[in-house]
Formats: sequence, structure tokens, C-alpha cells
Amino acid sequence: MAEMREDRGELDLTLQIEKLKKRAEEAEGELTIIKGIGMNSPEMKEKDKLIQELRMRIRDMLLISEQHRSISGAEITDRKRLEQEVKDLKVQMSEYLSVRVDNTRKSGM
Repeated sequence: MAEMREDRGELDLTLQIEKLKKRAEEAEGELTIIKGIGMNSPEMKEKDKLIQELRMRIRDMLLISEQHRSISGAEITDRKRLEQEVKDLKVQMSEYLSVRVDNTRKSGM
């Protein structure tokens, strides 16, 4: 039995589906072209260059920060060492003066 197909022109759903499929395929093709051109455009290349420059600056800043922390750590260590030396010298000075005062008192008697 032969299948009868009724052609309703623009109202035929099969025809409308085919037209929509064709439009979707054309749109996908155009989008692919636009993406290809867009990614290779001078503007995108300039943005890529800027991104690379910013990454390099960030890397440099991180290196400087690490060096600064290292230097600061050394300075803190030196300062603590010097503070301890000052404390030790104060104790020695106090002991020296105490002995000297005691000797002066003994010799004055």
C-alpha cells in the first residue's frame, strides 16, 4: 500500500522541520567561522599578549615578594640576636658596676 503524503505547503510540519534544520546548520557553520576569525583577530592577539605580560608581572611580583620575605626574615633574626646581645651586655654591665661598687665600699672602710 502506497503511503499518501499530503503537502500543505508552509503548514507541512516536515517542511518546516527541514527548513529549521537547514537554518540551524547554517548558523552553526557561521558560528564556527566567527569563532575562527575571532580567535585569530588582532584584538584577540593583543589580549593574549596582554595576558602574557600580566602573567609575567605577577610572576615577577611573587619573586620579589619571596625575596622580601627572605630579607625580612633575616633582618628579624639579626634584630633578635642584637636584642639578646644588648640584654647580655646590660647584665654584664650591671654585674661589673655591682662588683666595682662593692670594691669601692670595701676599700673605703
